[in-house]
Amino acid sequence: MKIVIIGQQDFGKAVLEAFVNRGDQVAGVFCRPEKPGSKPDAMRLEALARGVQVFQFDNLTGSAAHEAMQALAPDLGVMAYVVQFAPQSLLQIPKHGSLQFHPSLLPKYRGPSAINWAISRGEKQTGLTIFRPTDGLDEGAVISQKTCDIGPDETLGDVYFNKLFPMGVTALLEAADAVVSGNGQTWVQDESQASYEGWFLASESKINWAQHIDLVYDLIRACNPAPGAWSLVGDKKLFLFDCIKHRIGRYGDSKGKPGEITQISDTSVFITAHSGQVEVLKVRAEDGKKMAAADYARSQGLAAGSRLS
Repeated sequence: MKIVIIGQQDFGKAVLEAFVNRGDQVAGVFCRPEKPGSKPDAMRLEALARGVQVFQFDNLTGSAAHEAMQALAPDLGVMAYVVQFAPQSLLQIPKHGSLQFHPSLLPKYRGPSAINWAISRGEKQTGLTIFRPTDGLDEGAVISQKTCDIGPDETLGDVYFNKLFPMGVTALLEAADAVVSGNGQTWVQDESQASYEGWFLASESKINWAQHIDLVYDLIRACNPAPGAWSLVGDKKLFLFDCIKHRIGRYGDSKGKPGEITQISDTSVFITAHSGQVEVLKVRAEDGKKMAAADYARSQGLAAGSRLS
């Protein structure tokens, strides 16, 4: 089939490679323009290396994007990690319309940070949806869904890169075949079950040490590797990444007050939350690089009794 891919970065690159490697024709790719000084877009670089036309429009609503899509005359549009608004008028140009990947079991967790929100709320299962995009955010008819478990210690990176990323590439190939062959069936999303969540930003990723240890730990997992759950050391942000959860009972009675450092080992720092402690292995100061939590604590003169807020 002849397709156009709208997307970016590593997921868009993987989808491009998958279609090309099985013999489909990728007529062009649409990706957001990179900001000055930012890392080059992996999908754009891969497309150029394969001789595929690349289009980078400031928006996809204007006539330039529509004319480019019409000129390519694709059989199908494939949306793979899209952060620009793509209007239905553009997505209906391909002969068989377009399909889109979303990393949740729609209609739950519509929005741009679906995996973060699911993990932060202690979900035990998530999945992906391939659907027919409309002008409503993640509201189109569903083509297919696949589920996966969220392990009790899995991070955002674990769930995305090890599960939803490879599952998503395969699901897009399967859905494309079904749509172009005319064998695909769709179903309407149940709006009574719908939920929408915005970007998981700094305000959502701040740690409240007075909360239950499960909530604190889930938040840290949901933000690892990005945007990073954070707390304050003095007036400076400290981002926490790799951690271990210790509930009351494993190390005796709960120690310290919320946010208090109770122990600094050779490699980690123990911080108290309600009903347990978080053993922090990796941190990053807001103006630094990731490092061992114990090394950071010693460099800042932190000790048992120091508090994070």
